Amino acid sequence: MFNYVKESYNELVNKVTWPTFPQLQSSTVVVMVASVIFAVVVLAMDLTFENLMAAIYKMLGNLGR
Repeated sequence: MFNYVKESYNELVNKVTWPTFPQLQSSTVVVMVASVIFAVVVLAMDLTFENLMAAIYKMLGNLGR
């Protein structure tokens, strides 16, 4: 177990190529923008479905009268 931790640490320190700070910032901005776009799309779908269901329930409610 100790050897595994030692080798893992060695690999993380010496063999992994870590992104630079500007690359990290750029990636963060891309993820944030994509998240906002995804949230807006989900919101639009939710509002559309809500209005559609309200119209269907209203129409079905008026059929019984």
